[in-house]
Amino acid sequence: MNHFSKIHSIVIVLIGSALCLTSCKKPTLPVVSTAGVSGITQTIATAGGNVTDDGGEEVTTRGTCWGTSQNPTTNSGKTSDGKGTGNFTSNITGLTPGTNYYVRAYAINSVGTAYGNEVSFSTNPVILATLTTAAVTSVTASTAISGGNITIDGGGEITARGICWGTTPNPTVSQNKTTDGSGTGTFVSNLTGLLPATTYYVRSYATNIAGTAYGDEINFKTNPDLPVLTTTSVSSITAFSAQSGGNITSDNGATVTARGVCWNTNPNPTTNDPKTSNGTGTGTFGSDLNNLQPNTSYYVRAYATNSVGTSYGNQQNFATKDGTTIISTNGVTEIKTNSALCGGNITDDGGSPITVRGVCWNVNPEPTIANNKTTDGSGTGIFSSNITGLQPNTTYYVKAYATNSIKTSYGIQQIFKTKDGTAILTTAEVTNIMVRSARGGGSINDDGGSSISERGICWSTSHNPTTSSNNSSNGSGTGVYTGNLTLLQPNTIYYIRAYAINYFGTWYGNEVNFKTFAVEDIDGIVYNSVTIGTQVWLKENLRTSKFNDGEAIPLVTDKAEWAALTTPGYCWFDNDAVTYKNAYGGLYNWYAVNKGNLCPTGWHVPTNLEWTTLADFLGGPYVAGGKLKETGTEHWSSPNIGATNETQFTALGGGGRSYDGIYNNFGIYGCWWSSSVSSPATLSFYRYIIFNDIYLAINHFLQATGFSVRCVKD
Repeated sequence: MNHFSKIHSIVIVLIGSALCLTSCKKPTLPVVSTAGVSGITQTIATAGGNVTDDGGEEVTTRGTCWGTSQNPTTNSGKTSDGKGTGNFTSNITGLTPGTNYYVRAYAINSVGTAYGNEVSFSTNPVILATLTTAAVTSVTASTAISGGNITIDGGGEITARGICWGTTPNPTVSQNKTTDGSGTGTFVSNLTGLLPATTYYVRSYATNIAGTAYGDEINFKTNPDLPVLTTTSVSSITAFSAQSGGNITSDNGATVTARGVCWNTNPNPTTNDPKTSNGTGTGTFGSDLNNLQPNTSYYVRAYATNSVGTSYGNQQNFATKDGTTIISTNGVTEIKTNSALCGGNITDDGGSPITVRGVCWNVNPEPTIANNKTTDGSGTGIFSSNITGLQPNTTYYVKAYATNSIKTSYGIQQIFKTKDGTAILTTAEVTNIMVRSARGGGSINDDGGSSISERGICWSTSHNPTTSSNNSSNGSGTGVYTGNLTLLQPNTIYYIRAYAINYFGTWYGNEVNFKTFAVEDIDGIVYNSVTIGTQVWLKENLRTSKFNDGEAIPLVTDKAEWAALTTPGYCWFDNDAVTYKNAYGGLYNWYAVNKGNLCPTGWHVPTNLEWTTLADFLGGPYVAGGKLKETGTEHWSSPNIGATNETQFTALGGGGRSYDGIYNNFGIYGCWWSSSVSSPATLSFYRYIIFNDIYLAINHFLQATGFSVRCVKD
C-alpha cells in the first residue's frame, strides 16, 4: 500500500465515524412550555405555548388542551395551532361562566404527545343585563306601544326580551308580557288586551343565564272606549210586539247617556232605525218592541251611547207570529147515540188574543166552522165542548178551532162513531152458593149510548136464559150490581146471564154456570159432593157442631178434659176456629163417630170396607193418596209429593189431636176416621195420607184421638 492509500483509508474511517455519531441518535418527545392565560371573559380566553425542541422528529400538531380537572389531555377540550417549533397562540372558546379551568400546551411528533406546564384560570361570572324602557306611544283604549334597549348583556346571551305590565307598580314577567326576540339592542313591543281608562305600569325586561333584569318603570293611562253590552234574548213574541233589552257590563270610562234597543227587517240595525229609549248608566234594562208586522223577520240589537260614541250588543233575530194558533183536539169521550164530549187545548194564541173557540164536526173529513160547531168561550187553555144532535151508529170527524184577529186555526182531526144502542156488559161469577140459593150479578161497562132503564140477572137450567126465565131486577144505570138467585134445586147445574135494558132493546152478558150444593148439615153448613166410582163423597171435611138430630156435640178445648173423654167430643185444630174451621173442618173423637148420626141425614161415616172400595177404584192404596190430595203447599207441607187431586176429593193435611189432648202433624198428615172397630175394641180403623208420599194408608188408633171426618152418601 502506498502512502496516499493509507491517508485515504484514514479519512474514510473518520467520516464514517462522524456519520454514525450523527445518524444513529434516538428521537425523543418534543419539549414544550405553556404560556400564561389572558383575555379571559365568561366564555373565552387566550393561551398558547413554545415548542423549544422537536425531540429529533418533526412536530406535526401543537396547541393547548383544557378541562375542569387537573392535567388535561388532548382527550378533553383542545385547540390545534399549526406545527413545528416556536411560539404559538391558542383561542379557548365554549367555556362556562364562573368556572375554574386547567390548561396545558401540547406538541405531537412521531414519538408521542408532550405536555407543557399546567396553568389554571377562572372565567368571569355572568351578571344581569343592563337595559332601559322605551316611552309608551300610540295609546288607545286597549293597546299601546313601548319597547326597550339592552346595552349590556351581562356576559351571557339574552334569551328573552320584551316588556311586562300591570295595574300596580313594578310589574314582572309573571304578569302580562310580550316576547320580542333575543340579544342586545333596541326592540319594539305591542301591548294588547288593555282595559279602557285604566292606569298601567310597564317595564322592559331581559333574561340571561344570571336571571331577568328590568328597565326603568313608566306608567300611562289608556283612553276611554265604547260601552260593553249584550242583547237580551227576544221573548213574549206576538204578531205585533215583542220584548228584549240589554245588559251594559261596562261604560269603559265614559258615562252611558242613552241606551235601549233598535231593530229592523235587515241585519245590523242602528239607532237610525226604530228604537226604544230605556234610561242611562250601566246594568240591565228591558225594552218593549211595538208596532211590528205579523209573520215578519226582525233583527234587534241593544245599544249604549257615551262620549266616545255608540256601541251595540250582539244581534238577535226573531219572527213575529203569523196568527196561527197552536191548538190540540181532545179525544172524544162519553160517546152516546146522539151526543159526545170533546174539546181542545190552546197553548199559543198565534200572537193575537183568541176571541172564539170550540169544536166543529161533520160526517165528512176535515170539518170547518162552516159546518156544525160549538162556541166555548175565548182565550187560551183547556176547554170542553158538548156535541149534540148526532145520529146513531154514524161516523163523525171533529176538530177543535180557535179564532183571533188574524185567522182561524184548527187542531188535529179526531174520528169517532156514535153508539148503536148495544149495551156492553159482563156476568159476574156466582158466589154464596147454597143448596137452594146463590148470589150473582153483573157489570155494565157501556150503556150503548142510551140510558139503562133496568138491569139484573136471569137464570135457568138450560143454556142462554132470558128475562122470560127466572130473573132478578137490580136497579138501573151502568156499573157493578148484584142480585139473589132463589128457589133453586139442590145439586143442580144452573146457567146465569146479566141483562140490561135501554131504549134500543135488552142486552145480555156472557153465560156463567154453577152447581148448587148437594147437602146441608144441621148447622146450615152446605157441602159440595163428588162422585168417585160407585160412591158419592163430600168434597170437604165435616165441620158440624151437632148430631143430625140436633143434639150438641161437646166442644172440648182443655187438654186434660180431652184426654179423659170416653164420650163424644170435637175441637178445632189448636182451638182456633177462625183459622182452621172453614178450610180443615173439625177434629172428632171416635165416640162421636160411633153415635151413628154425625153426618147430615142421608150420609154416614164410611166403614173401613168403603175406604178400601175407594182405594181400589183409584188403583190401590199405593197410588190413591196422590189422586185424593189437594195440589200445592197452601194446605200441605212442602214438597207434597205426587198430589194431583184428579178426583176433586181435595184431601187436606189437617193434622190431628192425640188421645192426650196434644195437637200435632198439621200439614204433615191428613187423617180420617172409619166407623169400623179394630181389635182390641178400644181401637178403631182410620185412613191417612202423608205430605211426602202418595199412599192411602190404613191404621188403627185409640178412639179418644181426634181425626177429620169425610161423609159418604147412603
